[in-house]
Amino acid sequence: MSTLPLIAHRRPDAVVAWRGSTPVSVRQFLGEVDHVAGQLPPGQHVLNLCGDRYRFAVALAACIVSGRISLLPSTHTPEMVRQMQRIAPDVFCIVDQDAVNKAGGGVDLPTFGYPESAPMPAANPAAAPTINCPAIDCEQVIALVFTSGSTGMPMPHVKRWGSLVHSVRAEAERLGIGAAHAILGTVPPQHMYGLESTVLMPLQSGAVLHAGHPFYPADICAALASLPRPRVLVTTPYHLRALLKDQATLPAVDQLLSATAPLSQDLAREAETRFGAPLHEIYGCTETGQLASRRTASGLEWHTLADVRLRREGQTLWAEGGHIDSPTGLADVIDLVGDGFVSTTFLLRGRHADQVNIAGKRTSLAYLNHQLNAIPGVQDGVFLLPREDGPDSIHRLTALVVAPGLTPAALTRALRERIDPVFLPRPLLFVEALPRNATGKLPSQITQDLLATLQAQAATGMPA
Repeated sequence: MSTLPLIAHRRPDAVVAWRGSTPVSVRQFLGEVDHVAGQLPPGQHVLNLCGDRYRFAVALAACIVSGRISLLPSTHTPEMVRQMQRIAPDVFCIVDQDAVNKAGGGVDLPTFGYPESAPMPAANPAAAPTINCPAIDCEQVIALVFTSGSTGMPMPHVKRWGSLVHSVRAEAERLGIGAAHAILGTVPPQHMYGLESTVLMPLQSGAVLHAGHPFYPADICAALASLPRPRVLVTTPYHLRALLKDQATLPAVDQLLSATAPLSQDLAREAETRFGAPLHEIYGCTETGQLASRRTASGLEWHTLADVRLRREGQTLWAEGGHIDSPTGLADVIDLVGDGFVSTTFLLRGRHADQVNIAGKRTSLAYLNHQLNAIPGVQDGVFLLPREDGPDSIHRLTALVVAPGLTPAALTRALRERIDPVFLPRPLLFVEALPRNATGKLPSQITQDLLATLQAQAATGMPA
């Protein structure tokens, strides 16, 4: 059996996390992992909703060492929670106080509260200079991550320990991340990018994770300034644009990392200038995890992580090698660089029209349409993604709905039960009928023309 250690840190007094201005040692981290693992209720599947990134990491590690599987859906709406129960009837939820404060009543699942007072390890100067770190079977399934199917049922993708460790170690090597770095993330740890880059990468490179999850520009800057250097900001184009627009002065960082949607070179160069640090982007997908990186300000070509390659076979592009368990087809529009059908360098031409990325979260128009039309009282409806004005534009989804018995407020409440709030349509426009053709399809140009007419009427106060 091949194994890999739970963490890469080798000294019990090494810092594994910052909680505010308080450092957390490896000794304390492993002690809390053991303590939480011993208190977990029965059930193999776990929904980890801890809002504190450190406690998320402890709970994740406790599940790993006790043989449990973490479920990582794209959202935590009541509808998604119900779907998780159908997939894994034994699922229970782990929450900390941050999650309770954010979610209010919580989720409709058996719930385990993260222990607020874990036992502190006794200080012992004579203790051995090394640690007894758990070794995890590389084939162990530690997580299921989900993509949204067009039928509304989430599609699970297995994540094994060995593959994830090799992936994040390759990422750390590519970016030059090591034991000296402190890593702050604006993305939630439940997101695949957040899991890899803000939790597993620091744990597997000897770096230090920051427990917070700042969202607003001022909070991000304050959290960064509190960390020792070298420090890394792991963020998204959405947060990066807000930071550059809102903050006149930005704290110095030593590395910027962005993912979830491609950046323009102009925005990447502005970020590098303002922060005084190189910016790298990560490219990947839920099915494979991270695949490649690029220094966007210097060039648009992506370079795959160690031993990963892309192979074209007919109309399908496959990712294989490295940390990828088996060849996986990619849905994005990609041009390989070079003369052959296999390459480690490529250009990303864009995402297929059905995919939607907003504020670091990804879904499909098919999934959103399914949820909209499943609401009682909705006779017909469609989500629309407005045409982009530029690569750095921030857009909102729009929806056209035929629902004569519903009010906008009632329909919005119903949608909140089914989809993540970032995908709520703004505006939500009611119409008498949608311009479907004889085959039941909605021609794109006709639909966009209808949308433009309705928006113009709304702007002038005319009735639709």
